[in-house]
Amino acid sequence: MDVVPVVDEALGNSAYLVDTGDGGALVVDPRRDPRPYLRQAARDGLTPRFVAETHLHADFVSGGSELAALGAQLLAPAGAGLAVAHRPLNDGDEIDLGGLRLRVIATPGHTPEHLAYLLLDGARPVALFSGGTLMAGGVARTDLLSPEETEPLARAAYRSIRRRLLTLPDDLAVYPTHGGGSFCSAVPGGELTTTIGHERTASPLLVGGVDEDAFVARLLSGLGSYPPYFRELRDVNRAGAAVLGQIPPPLPRLTAAQVDAAVRDGAELVDIRSVNAFAAAHVPGALSNPWRAQFATWLGWLVPRSRAVVFVADDTVDRHDLVWAALTIGFENLAGELAGGVAAWRAAGREVARTPLVDAASAEGRRVVDVRQRSEFMAGHARGAVHVELGSLRDVTGVVPETPVLVHCGHGERAMSAASLLERAGHRDVAVLAGGPEQLGDLERRTST
Repeated sequence: MDVVPVVDEALGNSAYLVDTGDGGALVVDPRRDPRPYLRQAARDGLTPRFVAETHLHADFVSGGSELAALGAQLLAPAGAGLAVAHRPLNDGDEIDLGGLRLRVIATPGHTPEHLAYLLLDGARPVALFSGGTLMAGGVARTDLLSPEETEPLARAAYRSIRRRLLTLPDDLAVYPTHGGGSFCSAVPGGELTTTIGHERTASPLLVGGVDEDAFVARLLSGLGSYPPYFRELRDVNRAGAAVLGQIPPPLPRLTAAQVDAAVRDGAELVDIRSVNAFAAAHVPGALSNPWRAQFATWLGWLVPRSRAVVFVADDTVDRHDLVWAALTIGFENLAGELAGGVAAWRAAGREVARTPLVDAASAEGRRVVDVRQRSEFMAGHARGAVHVELGSLRDVTGVVPETPVLVHCGHGERAMSAASLLERAGHRDVAVLAGGPEQLGDLERRTST
């Protein structure tokens, strides 16, 4: 039995490809882009024959239908109500994978319909695919459906873990979908896999023999903000996204005049070039979202999925990767890209804007604005800094002072996104710090709100 994690650093999640022992493979919780799973299967000489979903995902569009279109059988919780062809599963069901068996365990918590899958070799448990109900260091968040369901789901998670999962052998390997880098996660940390025994004795949510009330209090106290598209993708996954195959639709190449027209019609112009490139010259009004592992998350956080998107890019980004990144968080209306990039914009006689990218010495006389997540800010920030999470800037730009400001995050990418939003909102003296708060010295820490 061989389990190969296929890690998506952008989302902080893992899918898994399992050799079923007969030339076939099981894929658990794949994202929409099928290429990583097909490449791994080809390397191992396997054919994907089953694809299993643990729950309706909120942070990515599932790739189950993509693999099913290639011949795999799609397995999913009966409670998910999928509108696409699949085999609905309930607690206690077992699936013959050929050389192995998969036993279904109902584990509501992260979501109401959530299932975990126990992989059996004969009668021997060899792996648990736990989705979000049990992960390294805790459990995935329970507040993605509604405020009214947050606490009941947290209590359901406790019961699922205590009554269903911690009864399994201590040495059983646990393969969660969500990891510490996922915004679906309620706990920090970077571990991707764990064991039943380790979680029993070391999970911050479980140590000390906590009862249900204490577990719920610990879990809910760790919930931070999350992108707005998390409230939409469960419905997208329930309905089923269009099957696209391994090659996504191409990005139309637009002239400067066509870009102008698209923006007038409501399209968002997203510049995916590096922080340095955007600082040096960019199309006025463009949103900076540099291409990096977290690109898709911030696209979905800062741009409504209903809007058309036009990209400004350069030759450092593979266009198939760009399109798949957008499609994986449900962005279907990709209007195109500025052909020739900023150079073509200039050649068309258009003006460009610039944003100063400066070092800490330039903080003098500027109000420091920290746009990191709350947990990062609490761990250490420049004394006197204004804190506004980047994801909130569209709605609360009034809290950022009109005086000259110096925006920073950890490395510069989120800060440049914030600067582009502030400039669009009318701020005329915005600079970005090339680095994080440690460069400003005199750090202050908070342990409570």
